[in-house]
Amino acid sequence: MTQLSLLARYAEDIYWMARYVERANNLARLLEVNEVFTRDRRGAHNWDAIIDLNADRDRFRKLHGAPSPTSVSYFYMLDRENPTSILSSFRAARENARTLRPLISTEMWTHLNVFYNELLAISAGPSSVPNIARFCDRVRTACQAHSGITEGTFYRDQGWYFYQLGKYVERADQTTRLVDVKYHTLLPDVSEVGSILDLSQWNALLRSAAGYHAYRRVHPRGIEPTKVAEFLVLNNRFPRSVRYCIGEISTLLSQLIYTFQLTRGDRVAAAVDVIHRRLEDTDIDAIISYGMHEFLDAVQLDLIEVANAMAVAYFGHVEEEEDAA
Repeated sequence: MTQLSLLARYAEDIYWMARYVERANNLARLLEVNEVFTRDRRGAHNWDAIIDLNADRDRFRKLHGAPSPTSVSYFYMLDRENPTSILSSFRAARENARTLRPLISTEMWTHLNVFYNELLAISAGPSSVPNIARFCDRVRTACQAHSGITEGTFYRDQGWYFYQLGKYVERADQTTRLVDVKYHTLLPDVSEVGSILDLSQWNALLRSAAGYHAYRRVHPRGIEPTKVAEFLVLNNRFPRSVRYCIGEISTLLSQLIYTFQLTRGDRVAAAVDVIHRRLEDTDIDAIISYGMHEFLDAVQLDLIEVANAMAVAYFGHVEEEEDAA
């Protein structure tokens, strides 16, 4: 199979399969952590924040009305009408995998297919959901198994690099959304600084990004809001930080361009370089001074440009013309 035929037929499906599995993994972790840390007087606001993080407020309101722990959980766990639910993400990943049968191992396909059917078999509705912690733990285990199977069986041609690109683009997007929505929501009143409630919320934010233990290795003295934000955005060794993800994307694109001679990636590389310089040329104090929301919003727009450039360069999409002035 030539490089050109791979790009024409499979690159986009590989990329999106990785994105959907990563999305389900992130969402399961967020729901599980949120369930643990909603048993306090701020619980209702935490469930609202999940809807805001995914920009789903209008869709949720249309399907379920006012949010409640049960309705939000169902919406993101098993709601077939919600394209961002865990069930929908696995359905999409499975459909991508179906078209990739010539490229992926039998183990990869079987695992996705079996787990998707396992999700379909769960009996649930808007007023009745399975145990959240148990369900989310099962999803995370399945996502980790998929990652392990992929690591051990996926042939290292350009398809592997597109899989990794999908994973890191999705991961960077999810981390920027998480910090953007949670950062100002969690900034406490002066009277609450250092309280059990304050510390538990920042603990939850780190655990939502699977970063609690890594953070404590870097900052063993305790949790501080500014350092948490710095860790999740700018740390270059934590594999879910924005900066780390962008560094991996840059390296993967370089491999595609120079190892596989995919020379159409110049615009993609330029778009990634914009984010890379944005993250390299700053520190957390400058970001806070500029505005955390404004900074992360700019990064999210940069990520959209990266994704659009990839779609045009590698997936055969036609670039949309700008409206005439």
